[in-house]
Formats: sequence, C-alpha cells, structure tokens
Amino acid sequence: MTVSVGLEAQIEDFIQRLKRRQILGSYFVAKETATILRQVVSTSRWRDVNVLIDIITQTGARLAAAQPNELAVGNIVKRVLKVIREVSRGELETEGRDERGEATPDYSSFDEEEFVDSDREQSQQSAFKQSSTTSSLSGSVSGGRPELTTQTTMFRLLADMSTMTVREQKREENEKKVRDTYNLKPLIIQEITEEIIADLDTIYKGIADQALDFIHANEVIMTIGISRTVQEFLIRAAQKRKFQVLVAETAPTYQGHKMALSLSKAGIDTTVIADSAIFAAMPRVNKVVLGAHAVLANGALVSVSGSHLLAAAAKHHSTPVLVCTALYKLSPLFAYVADAFNVTVSPQNVLNFQEGPIIDKVTTTNPYYDYVGPDYVSLFIHNLGSAPPTYVYRLINDNYDPEDSTTF
Repeated sequence: MTVSVGLEAQIEDFIQRLKRRQILGSYFVAKETATILRQVVSTSRWRDVNVLIDIITQTGARLAAAQPNELAVGNIVKRVLKVIREVSRGELETEGRDERGEATPDYSSFDEEEFVDSDREQSQQSAFKQSSTTSSLSGSVSGGRPELTTQTTMFRLLADMSTMTVREQKREENEKKVRDTYNLKPLIIQEITEEIIADLDTIYKGIADQALDFIHANEVIMTIGISRTVQEFLIRAAQKRKFQVLVAETAPTYQGHKMALSLSKAGIDTTVIADSAIFAAMPRVNKVVLGAHAVLANGALVSVSGSHLLAAAAKHHSTPVLVCTALYKLSPLFAYVADAFNVTVSPQNVLNFQEGPIIDKVTTTNPYYDYVGPDYVSLFIHNLGSAPPTYVYRLINDNYDPEDSTTF
C-alpha cells in the first residue's frame, strides 16, 4: 500500500483515538473515515481500479480493527468501495464506443495470419476495382481523371490504416485503459464528496423534515438516552405541534438528563422518569422514538443501554416504536449473539470501587449498548424516507456492493 507519510500519520492518529474511545458518536467517526478514504484515493499511486480497491480495503481493515464495535467505519468503507466500482463500471460501459455512439470493432480475437489474409484480399479487390474503373473510363471519356485515381488511393490508404496488427491493437487498448484510469480519480473523488461526505452533512435535516408526518398534537412521546437525531426530530415537530415527551434517565450514565434539558430549552413539555418507571408510564404513551448506534441486516438495532427494556414495554402495550437513523448506520452484518456488538465500560458508576469488601464478592457488568430485535421495531425513519424492518435488506443492497458485504 502506497500512501504519503503525512496521510499515514493521520491514519495512525485516527486509529489510536478509536482504540482509546476518544472519538465517540457514529456521525463523527463516519465523517472522519470518509475524509481519510478520500485522501487515500487522492494521494495514493494506482494505475488500475483493482489496485485502488485493494488499497481502500487494506486501509479500511486497519480502521475497522481498531474498534470492531464501531460499525460506522466498515459501513463507510463499503460505501466508498461501491462508489469506486460504480464509477469504474460506468467508464467501462462507454469505452467500447466511439464519439458517434457506434460500436468499435474488437480485433483482439483475431490472429496475425487472419490480418495478413485480409490485407491480401483487400489489396487484390482494390487493384481489380482500380483497373476496371480506368479501362471503362478510358474509352468513353477523353483525358484522364486524376480525381478518381486520388480518391481510389485515399480509399486504399484508409483501408490499410484500419487493419492494424494485433500487437498495435493491444497497445492502443492498454494506453486507452491507462488514460481512462487517470480520468477516474477526479470522478471518484467527486462522488465521495457529493454522495458520502455531503450526505453526512444533511442527514439530520432529512430525518427532521419527516417529523410532522409521525408526531401529532397532544401526543405523549417516550424516548431514552441522548441522540442528536431524535433531538432534531422532536424539535422540528415542536415547531408546529404541541406534545409531551417522557425521557428515561438512562442510568448509570444519566444521558436522559441532558436530553431533557435540550428539549425543554426548545419549548417542549419534558418530564424525566426513572428507568424502573418505564413500564408503569407506558400506558399513557402514544409513540416511542429511539436513536440507533447501528442497524443490522435483519432489521435489529444496537442502541443505548435500556433501549431493549423500553422496546419490550412498548411491544407489551402495543405502542409503535419509531427508530430515527441514518443510512450510513445500516450494516450488512448479523448478530448471531445478542452481545456481539456490545461494549462494556467501567463499572465505577454502578458500584464504586470504594464500597469495601463487597467488591471482591460480586461481578459487576456495565454494558453500554442494548440489542433490540427486529420484532420490537415498527418503522425506521432514515434521511431518505421510512421503511419497516423487513425492508432493511433492500436498503443495504442499494448502499453496498455484494462483493463487499462480508469484508469487514
């Protein structure tokens, strides 16, 4: 893999921050990953698309291995690989046609003997035509017609030039392939900038614009934790509708307190409840709105700890569960084990290390995420529309290439 020294230092810095969890949030991880991969395309040396795909795959494998549970890294790498393949295939579809849109003959299947025979046949046919034309015109028209002789000579010249040897044809094809490859670099960079990086800047607006279609007046909405996507979604709905929000405090991180504070500043009637009161308050709730850390191929999601409790209570009371998520969080992976993509953090907030002798007698686990199965989710709201869990596989097929689905 050939990348510049400065870019290699930037990649190593990003890897170290991922390992130390100094960069949190799928949005920031995805955007920095896309920026680094764009620089890899721009600064690396490659003469073939397959070489570029190998470079991106190796770089993406390094980034994904730094934090395997941060699925946004692998998702962005797969998206970049799909962009490269799409641009390459678009170039290959037009390289067999000339400027008039007519198909260019392919001489690669002929050998040199066939070309020699064709040259001999064409030279004999042209000589016969020239002699017959000169003899027929000499008896009927006085004086020579140099124009006809010149035209016949030009015809023979063009005929001779059109029949190149196989070696020349292959050389010309290789040179054209090299020129097309160099033309691919600005196209790939442009597609990464417009389709991936620019799309990341508009995901919150795309989801928030759909808020009025799902949030109605005088409803009671329940959520958990803090999510910028859910926050923008509810604030946009509050501009036209009046409703109440119940926020579970999400112990032991108490992210729900920050979420309730931001919603109350936006003028939304907000109430913080304990996690143990979720089931008791659910009969009053009209909708549950969740954020997502990642959406898996079967329609399940990985979300903040406590989301499974909230979704299970909503299913028991037949309350619809809406999940606000961006398309870059869709992952073609499956969770064969519920804790496959979970992260355990320090149990300091659950059981303080200064508690005394009890520390040596108990085992404390503090999971950061919850696995919520697809049967608990009613609808996914993404930046391009909405879809049920059974439609997630179609969205994954539209965003990723099948060759890269199991790469990371």
